[in-house]
Amino acid sequence: MILVTGGAGFLGSHLVTQLLDAGQSVRVLERPGAKVDHLPLDRIELVSADIRDEPAVREAARDCDTVYHLAADANLWRRDRGEFDQINRLGTVHVMRAALDNGAKRILYTSTESILSSPDSNGGAVENLRLKASDMLGPYCLSKFLAEEEVFRMVEKEGAPIIVVSPTLPVGPGDRGLTPPTRMSLAFCKGELPAYLDCRFNLVDARDVATGMILAMEKGRTGIRYLLGGENTRLSEWLRVLGEETGQPVPRWKVPYALALGVAWFSELWADWVTGKMPMATITGVRLTRRNMFFDPSASLKELGLKPRPIREAARDAVAWYRSQGWL
Repeated sequence: MILVTGGAGFLGSHLVTQLLDAGQSVRVLERPGAKVDHLPLDRIELVSADIRDEPAVREAARDCDTVYHLAADANLWRRDRGEFDQINRLGTVHVMRAALDNGAKRILYTSTESILSSPDSNGGAVENLRLKASDMLGPYCLSKFLAEEEVFRMVEKEGAPIIVVSPTLPVGPGDRGLTPPTRMSLAFCKGELPAYLDCRFNLVDARDVATGMILAMEKGRTGIRYLLGGENTRLSEWLRVLGEETGQPVPRWKVPYALALGVAWFSELWADWVTGKMPMATITGVRLTRRNMFFDPSASLKELGLKPRPIREAARDAVAWYRSQGWL
């Protein structure tokens, strides 16, 4: 039996689909209240539990010899900042410990590219990169960094059979929860993005990330980080590719960094004290645009045998999926 935490999410739903297509038996752990009706519920075993609930996680991991841990809070803002540590770090410890104590032979931990840059980084390979807590921007990044540190500590001190993968920014169809990249892409496609803050990042199709996770579980080595990345590009270029699918022009106005940071500061303040809803811009998100988020995934891709599809294909399929959902 294979356990997938966060199996109803953007990456998780693609992973579950591919595992089922390969004839695997899959158990999905999702938080209570999560939307799961898009999953093939007749083909999976569904467990409703919060990864902060250690006994429930232990029960979910029972009889699972393979565990994919994807569940996390991937947003860049929460009214209660402490939730990031509780979900992303402590929740990860619960899942890792439950999997190990239940005798799992292979475990995969899903990290993130947002913790792989420092003020003086120039991109490149990251398989053996080690940064410091002081390099992290905001509570989300810090929580994911500390979770990864806990995982590597288990590998180094206990010989735990844990494989670490770090997807770059996932795009493409199937993002029902509207992660930050999809939220921005959809706003542009709807003509609701009058200006943009240009930045550099690496984009990868979510379907290829799921394939990479399966390959990492089959072929991966412990103690290193597998970067599941696609193409380095600027935001302006990604918007141009989306525009070719929707007819939307790239906004003419680029937002100055100082103005974007001010808007983010005010948006978070308003969200913290008034609305309690996701702010229009986040301080962490704006600050990340100053980092070089270009990466070289070639070593990871070669070792795993993964060949991500062109980003243009991901854009085309994403726009078609937005339309199928009635969003455009």
